[in-house]
Amino acid sequence: MSMRVLLSVSAVGLFLGVAAPAAALCHPDGDVEFICGPVSPEDLVLVPDSPWVIAAGMEDDGYLYAIDRRDLSVVSLFPSASYRAKPDPLYSGCSRMVTGGFRPHGLSLRAGAGGRHTLYVVRHGAREAIEVFELNARPGVPALTWQGCAEAPDGVTFNSVTALPEQGFAATHFNRPEGELWEWAPGDGWTEVPGSTWNGPNGLVSSPDGAWFYIGGWGTNSLVRLSRGRTPVEVDTVEVGFHIDNVRWAPDGSLLAAGHHWDDDAALGRCLQQGDCDGVTSRVARVDPETLSAEEIVRYPSNDYFLFGTVGLQVGDEVWVGSIAGSNRIARFRR
Repeated sequence: MSMRVLLSVSAVGLFLGVAAPAAALCHPDGDVEFICGPVSPEDLVLVPDSPWVIAAGMEDDGYLYAIDRRDLSVVSLFPSASYRAKPDPLYSGCSRMVTGGFRPHGLSLRAGAGGRHTLYVVRHGAREAIEVFELNARPGVPALTWQGCAEAPDGVTFNSVTALPEQGFAATHFNRPEGELWEWAPGDGWTEVPGSTWNGPNGLVSSPDGAWFYIGGWGTNSLVRLSRGRTPVEVDTVEVGFHIDNVRWAPDGSLLAAGHHWDDDAALGRCLQQGDCDGVTSRVARVDPETLSAEEIVRYPSNDYFLFGTVGLQVGDEVWVGSIAGSNRIARFRR
């Protein structure tokens, strides 16, 4: 989400601890059902071979949440009194965890063996960084162990992050009219990605082999495919008709690009300030990563329940859509 937009959004409510199953808390809006609990769940990732989804609650004092797909219950994982730290020498430039001022944003998960994975979290607040956790998806509630961080270069504000081969990762610097991508590699630190300057680069994923980036062009209403490590750089785009916030891989190999649209800035202002959200919608498009053909699969008018969609994640036969602006729910669309 645009940081300029976020600054004008008033956060309401705070979720602490464990929520009851969402069915006991949330009434559906017609065919649209909800998971209630996480406050401003801006980004979502699936935990492989488990019933869990991780959500980033993008508040000034935010949380990382775990959502159980079996009963839709929600648990806050971090910060917590029982958090553990085991610094990895790979991140020797980051000596300690700072639990206060934790404002999580984008997420990426690197799948590992034996239920142990690596979770990368864009962090604002007390520092601007990519925080790195081991996620242990053992039976029971997942456990997080902090391993280190990579603090942002001067003047860079991260938005989304994606894991890359060889223990590296990349992140978008959202800025208008020109932002860019940054890549971090062990021993080398941060370097700007060639050819990545764009109007409002936002959501980000990479291909499994690390050869391509797929970037949400928030300022251009388009999905951008950018080559990695090629000379000359290859860039292709497809317009989707809305501001793309986050991008996620679907099980069938397609991409889900999610975001929001408003008819004009006046409509956005009325929605944020007066609750009159006519002309504001949350949207998700399915994009073929090879042909870059796009098909809209979700269009949901903003309302008292749900203001701005930010991420679309395929969870079984549903698409879960996260949100911000103090929303305390995730929308569920059957697809």
